[in-house]
Amino acid sequence: MTGCTTGFALHDLAVGYPARRGRPEHRVLTGLNAAAAPGDLTVLIGPNGAGKSTLLRTLTGLQPPLAGTVLLDGTDIRALTAAERARRLAVVLTERDLPPLLTAWEVAGLGRYQHTGFTGRLTEADEAAVAWALESAGALHLADRQATELSDGERQRVMVARALAQEPTAIVLDEPTAFLDVGSRVTIMGLLRRLARERSLTVIASTHDLELALRIADHVWLIGADGRLRTGTPERLTMDGSLSAVFDGDDLAFDPAAGVFVPRPRASGTVRVTAGDPHRYLLERALARYSWRAVATGPADLEITVTEGGYLAGHRGERHRFPDIEALTAWARDRARQGAADREGEPCRRGGHARQGAPGGHRAPGREPDRRGEQIHETARRGR
Repeated sequence: MTGCTTGFALHDLAVGYPARRGRPEHRVLTGLNAAAAPGDLTVLIGPNGAGKSTLLRTLTGLQPPLAGTVLLDGTDIRALTAAERARRLAVVLTERDLPPLLTAWEVAGLGRYQHTGFTGRLTEADEAAVAWALESAGALHLADRQATELSDGERQRVMVARALAQEPTAIVLDEPTAFLDVGSRVTIMGLLRRLARERSLTVIASTHDLELALRIADHVWLIGADGRLRTGTPERLTMDGSLSAVFDGDDLAFDPAAGVFVPRPRASGTVRVTAGDPHRYLLERALARYSWRAVATGPADLEITVTEGGYLAGHRGERHRFPDIEALTAWARDRARQGAADREGEPCRRGGHARQGAPGGHRAPGREPDRRGEQIHETARRGR
């Protein structure tokens, strides 16, 4: 356990729900030791129901710890008054409803009220802080817009600006990329990392966007279904197998080389692709959808080579040529279904009708088979 005096530090922390009204105490996580340092973006990840939200509520003082301590800049979070905690710590929750009739500027200005006293009036210095916060969050151009008219991505930028207007030393965000499209998710996570660096902020964000988090985060808190908290850089947790231990299942596996999660159906066979990147990666990903497992060395059931005119596939002693990736993957899909049918001892059927192009040579109603690759193969054979 690190002995840092700034940022967040957890010491033998237990989180959960205290006993009340005859119900016994319920501990969700116990024995937690971790740290989140200023200047770093720390992401909190784990499966649903692992206790991430409970941990965040405890970090932010919304519910008390059942045991152990949470230190913020060296001070026990329970020793801070509400006003002190509001000046040191900003919280961005997953909320889509903002106060009606407020502009983006006024929403961001809410972050200054712990500095204004009982009058709630913003001074010139407060307004300068709001302008800086909106500009830092890339939302200054939204200042005069009604908050209820903002898109999800714009709304999240304004909420980050409100947090920055508090001028805290730490920001905790609960799923800040929820409801956002791909571009907005990348933008928000990149913004959080930049703010952590430039402002020396301690930033902790929970997320289910695992692949993006592992690419952008400086530090990871990983909670498994067993309640254990694993911490480290994304690379360390990848190499020591922690990510696989938490997320791998019958249908999903973490690929440490690519840093992505891939489906893991029953393998139809092995495939080796001879091509340069990114062509090789895209081919392997497409074939993995049909249960072909990529191998780099050793024997393979299916050999694919990219040629000037398309693709050359070798399978069971035969060679097949295809003009494009659609024809190749359609053929590989049928070979996978043929293998599945052979294993089960009966032809592949869907809805009680056999498919043409699948084993058995029958046709599903309303669908013609894709024979482009087979036609090219037959033409090449006759030419010999």
